[in-house]
Amino acid sequence: MAVTVSAGSLALVCGAAVAQTASGSLAGARDAGVDNFSRNRNTSVAQRSRPDYEAPGIRAGAFLVYPRLELSAERNDNIYATAANEVDDSILHVRPELAFESDWSQNFLTAYVRGAFNRYSDNESENTEEFGVGGSGRIDVTRLSNLGFGADYNSSFEPRTAPSAPRNAVEPTALKTAQAYISGSRSAGYLKLTGRADWRSFDYEDGRTGLGAVIEQDNRDREVVSLSGRLDLAVSPDTAFFFQATGNDRTYDIRSTPLAPARDSKGAEYLFGANFELGAVARGEISAGYIEQSFDEAAFDDVEGFGARAQLEWFPSELTTVNIAAGRTVEDTPVAGVGAFVSNTASLGIDHELLRNVILNARVTWGRDEYEGIDREDTRTGVNIGGTYLINRNFGVNATLSSMDTKSEGANRDQDFTVNKLIVALVSQF
Repeated sequence: MAVTVSAGSLALVCGAAVAQTASGSLAGARDAGVDNFSRNRNTSVAQRSRPDYEAPGIRAGAFLVYPRLELSAERNDNIYATAANEVDDSILHVRPELAFESDWSQNFLTAYVRGAFNRYSDNESENTEEFGVGGSGRIDVTRLSNLGFGADYNSSFEPRTAPSAPRNAVEPTALKTAQAYISGSRSAGYLKLTGRADWRSFDYEDGRTGLGAVIEQDNRDREVVSLSGRLDLAVSPDTAFFFQATGNDRTYDIRSTPLAPARDSKGAEYLFGANFELGAVARGEISAGYIEQSFDEAAFDDVEGFGARAQLEWFPSELTTVNIAAGRTVEDTPVAGVGAFVSNTASLGIDHELLRNVILNARVTWGRDEYEGIDREDTRTGVNIGGTYLINRNFGVNATLSSMDTKSEGANRDQDFTVNKLIVALVSQF
């Protein structure tokens, strides 16, 4: 595995202090005024409040406004993510952002507008401008029940490293996405009921080859609607078992024809799991079950099988947090003759607070995409190491070195590539 330098944008580490979880026996917890589902006995390194290094914000009535600007320099040794004849370049990223947060004793509302201007030193055709706007909120009906809502819109570009990105496009593929959700949660004693509805839209812009031919992308445009419900049963103040069911409807903009069947499908996910906290040592959630995705057109193979999700945090000390995540889901793909692939992912990350204002991090990621209907499997391995230096409330510096290695087996062996990046960023916030 080659070492790739993938630097994420520097985010100044800040967070709110978290109250401790209520304790007591299950019998006492059956009082509707006690929350058996909080998992707040410890605070991760990334979540920890650092008052001396957090942006104060600008008061605007009942809101606080947070201006932010990130300037980063990137060195990339394979900007087109190709298996041979790699092209390297230096890239400047400018990312302004303006965020708004309510300062109310109850309920919560936040919104943002952000942009990204990416300029390549030698390959100007890769230059892009991106834009995003969104917001979310929470209505506290009671202390143990609330309603949530949110929406956002983004005008961006598909990364060259994406498995479905067209390899022969002379410019990055423009992508517009929009999504919205509404959710509700109610807990009473040892029971908690949660529901959520999501809508997402994907709109890809056609590309062009070096000879000027159009690379049709309309067959990827789609809308996805999903509904989920979950029931948790607390067996102690620290442990709850749950069942979660999610259904989705994926509808493509292009209607089916005999020569070009659409990938419209319906799917479901059924998971049984546990949500727990082991004192102040660890917390997390593990679930396993069944996933399926059925296509309207017989040209595509249906997908069904084992599904799983996991998210764990381990606190070996107050200064170190270990994060473990894994999942197995069904994802869409535009690959000819294929309706979907099964995505298997896993990651291991470590955050360490060397000093109050110096945070080190390392992360290893792994993923395997199993395509249904053809002989193809893609495997991705990534390594990231980096650190953040918080200078004061208004300035910070971040550096990240990352490596991503992709190998494809079967029908797509020419997609093997390695991308290495080094990114150094300066962030200002007020």
